[in-house]
Amino acid sequence: MKSSTVIHLDGYQLSIEQVAAIARERLQIELAPEAMERVRLSRAMVEEMVSSQQVVYGITTGFGKFSDVVIPAEDVSQLQENLIMSHACGMGEPYPAEVVRAMMALRINALAKGYSGIREDTLLLLKEMCNRGVHPIIPQQGSLGASGDLAPLAHMVLVMLGKGEAEYQGSRMPGLDALHAAGLKPVRLEAKEGLALINGTQAMTALLCLAVTDAKILIENADVVAAMTVEALHGIPKAFDPQLHLVRPHPGQQESARKLLEHLAGSERTTAQGALRVQDAYSLRCVPQVHGATRDAWDYVYAAVTRECNSVTDNPILFSETGDVISGGNFHGQPMALAADFLAIAIAELANISERRTERLVNPQLSGLPGFLTEKGGLHSGFMITQYVAASIVSENKVLCHPASVDSIPSSANQEDHVSMGTTAARKLRTILSNSAKVLGIEYLAAAQAIEFGKGKLGAGTEQAYAKIRQAIPPLADDREMHLDMRKAEELIAGGFLVS
Repeated sequence: MKSSTVIHLDGYQLSIEQVAAIARERLQIELAPEAMERVRLSRAMVEEMVSSQQVVYGITTGFGKFSDVVIPAEDVSQLQENLIMSHACGMGEPYPAEVVRAMMALRINALAKGYSGIREDTLLLLKEMCNRGVHPIIPQQGSLGASGDLAPLAHMVLVMLGKGEAEYQGSRMPGLDALHAAGLKPVRLEAKEGLALINGTQAMTALLCLAVTDAKILIENADVVAAMTVEALHGIPKAFDPQLHLVRPHPGQQESARKLLEHLAGSERTTAQGALRVQDAYSLRCVPQVHGATRDAWDYVYAAVTRECNSVTDNPILFSETGDVISGGNFHGQPMALAADFLAIAIAELANISERRTERLVNPQLSGLPGFLTEKGGLHSGFMITQYVAASIVSENKVLCHPASVDSIPSSANQEDHVSMGTTAARKLRTILSNSAKVLGIEYLAAAQAIEFGKGKLGAGTEQAYAKIRQAIPPLADDREMHLDMRKAEELIAGGFLVS
């Protein structure tokens, strides 16, 4: 359940929207009482195993290839600290604070389910770090996405030990200093706790939660921008007729067709079938089919990520109800890897078809409009190079769309002989989303400019979108620094819905 400023986590009901709110709006986290009771029960299991000297993976044994090495009871705490320090091997630029916060929220929720054996105080420290804005510095490179996101999550836990680095109130500092500045104290990990904190899919899932949120905005805005292009080119909205899409009943296709008609309602700039031409080019006529397929992909990914937000993904898993301790593979990131690759391809297709529509807008042989949307062609280049840029970015996306999930490199002396590369897939997805917002922004800019050369009332949705871009960017009369306009258009595309 969610209030205006607090999200209560119980391990079972965390939504993607709530993760995004914790990450970006800095909403506070509280733990449900029933979750804390489950945490206490699973912790009691761990303490019983240690006291009775049972041989259980990761509790009284080493890790990975060292799973057959039994650790004496007096060393189990040192084992957990060693695990964190040795596994904190990330490299590259750090994740933005919003990704780190999403990771922390997801890990807290997974631990709150009560199957991981963590102590209450350790879980509460992680919660308070998130609530007070102590954000560990977590490098982006280094996760194989099976055995979970070991390296990224180890960097998160370093700060809990008073080690590593963190960002606090805008400053980067040693982890211990950040804890002290926030009024917190480091923890000494006990049996199972290090493994409970780092064995999971929370880095890739955090990236996916934010990507799913951003992708929804792009999908909705792609429909209204496409509708603007339809008007600018006097397109034929009959191709969006509901009866056509009823006989090929993909839900996303039907929704995109409905949205296009909604955005074009009342427009005086579209044409009837056969008036100017019998059919439009595919980049106009097939918008529902292409955008709709992306909608269907988004629906699948949304459902998969929602399940992962409320899953137990560490190892071993403790079942206090039965007393079973089961070593398995819930940490394997393949479900998220495939979801990230699928959404990356789907979002890239929004950019692919958008660039083709931009070409139709700027090419006088295809548009009937002034070449490159300038009345002073020759002296002025107008929108000539904007299409070059869109083509370049679309090509970059095609390279990035190579699926990470089909790759695997064995690790831990071949004990971990198949891995997901899910975090790589999710990182690539984030780049593709940013790239696609740029390409859609270019089309948005060009469509608005093309509308300047026509007459007649715009549609109900396109009028709103046109007004929004004109509040930020005036029409192009003479050549100017186009990159400034393009960045503003990108910000409008990525920053929220163009139509209320």
